[in-house]
Amino acid sequence: MYGTFQQHLANELVAIHTAGLYKQERIIRTAQQATVRMNDQEEVLNFCANNYLGLSSHPRLIEAAGKAMDTHGYGMSSVRFICGTQDLHKRLEAAVSDFFQTEDTLLYATCFDANGGLFEPLFRKEDTIFSDALNHASIIDGIRLCKARRYRYANADMSELERCLRASMRRRYRIIATDGVFSMDGHVAPMDRICDLAEQYNALVMVDESHSAGVVGATGHGVAELFGLYGRIDLITGTLGKSFGGALGGFTTGRKEIIDMLRQRSRPYLFSNSLPPAIVGAGIEAFKMLKESHALHDKLTENVSYFLDHMQTAGFEIKPTRSAICAVMLYDAALSQEFARQMQQEGIYVTGFCYPVVPEGQARIRIQLSAAHEKVHLDKAVAAFVKTGKALKVI
Repeated sequence: MYGTFQQHLANELVAIHTAGLYKQERIIRTAQQATVRMNDQEEVLNFCANNYLGLSSHPRLIEAAGKAMDTHGYGMSSVRFICGTQDLHKRLEAAVSDFFQTEDTLLYATCFDANGGLFEPLFRKEDTIFSDALNHASIIDGIRLCKARRYRYANADMSELERCLRASMRRRYRIIATDGVFSMDGHVAPMDRICDLAEQYNALVMVDESHSAGVVGATGHGVAELFGLYGRIDLITGTLGKSFGGALGGFTTGRKEIIDMLRQRSRPYLFSNSLPPAIVGAGIEAFKMLKESHALHDKLTENVSYFLDHMQTAGFEIKPTRSAICAVMLYDAALSQEFARQMQQEGIYVTGFCYPVVPEGQARIRIQLSAAHEKVHLDKAVAAFVKTGKALKVI
């Protein structure tokens, strides 16, 4: 059997290559930081990591991870409800709840698991889920595992969402699910209007804060802070793999009874090993640092404003953004890959995104800014963009 299946796969891979959509992995030989060494290349500036607050290689987190291994070991070798819960896990869950001002928190191996294990334990065929068209794949997959009826509304289109809510008034329980920041575009979901509609039409609200926590809001506490929605959002999912240290781990935080039910029935939680002590210890330290000072968030905000001003002045088309994500629009898939290749020759590590990661005809370079970047890094990146943009007749 494998002979014919192998040929099928080979043909599909050739087609992906031909379309310019094949994803190459580039090897980094250093820690994840503003400057990285790529395989045999000289050091380059990294502008495509989710390292929003620059904590991925912060010495305090490295030290905390080591101390946690010294006191609590390397791995858990168990799931949470058997013998996989340490005091560290409970401390991290409390820190997450404190950060988001919620009642309780549940840790997962990843946010993909958090979203994948969210809907099926809570909703049945008589229920309804409303999902934004640009939601992350993990939300989409989590909804697919649930038997509830699904409505997909156009990105941030509150008129269409309201029509969907009106059309489903006789359903039992209903929940609106959305990203806080949409990862490919960088804009923020209109959470204030979503919460207003949810209250008007008697629905729950869930938001994935993976790209918004640590980034949006006056002190980086996410969309609830940005829109003044504490107590109005029922469920928040997120990750430790971006702003909060950049390693691994996800969480769901929100209403106490919902979290308690997920502890009983969420399959990725029940059937996956607990997060290892090193990651949990570093996560606790990350939240401790963010409680001590807002300096990292303030620097990130300054970097975003500075970079956007200079890129737009240079003539690049950039999607409207209120986050640390800057989508430089190129529209052509092959052009996006060539642009990224030439940028790396200029010492700037960026990635070209095209279909199926973004819709066809919407190829772009996605820049992700960090508190680890200095002004000299931003100036070098803008200069490289201008040089490459002129060479490829983008500007």
